[in-house]
Amino acid sequence: MPTRTVAGTTVEVNDEGFFVDPAQWTEAMAPELAAEEGIAALTDDHWTVIRFMRSEYAEKGTGPTVRVLGKTSGVPVKELYQLFPKGPAKIAARVAGIPKPRGCL
Repeated sequence: MPTRTVAGTTVEVNDEGFFVDPAQWTEAMAPELAAEEGIAALTDDHWTVIRFMRSEYAEKGTGPTVRVLGKTSGVPVKELYQLFPKGPAKIAARVAGIPKPRGCL
C-alpha cells in the first residue's frame, strides 16, 4: 500500500488516496485534506458532514451515498454539493479519512 504524510503523520492510502485504516485519521488532518480538494476552510456544516460520514462508517462499514447523506445528515443535498462540489460522498469520505463509499465512481 502506498503511504503519504498528512498533518505530519504518515498514513496508508489506497491508489485513489483514501485512507486504508480510518483509525489513522485525526481531526487535525481534515483541513489539509479539504484544501487538497479545493475547500479553503471547513465550516460547521462541513464538520457535521465529516463527523456523520465517520459515524456511518463506524456503524455500517461503509460511508453513506449522497442520497442517504442528504436525507439523514441534517445537510440538504443541494448544500452538500456546495460544500463538496466535486462529489459530496466521495470528497467528504476522503476528507473524513474513510474508504470510498460503495456506489461512488
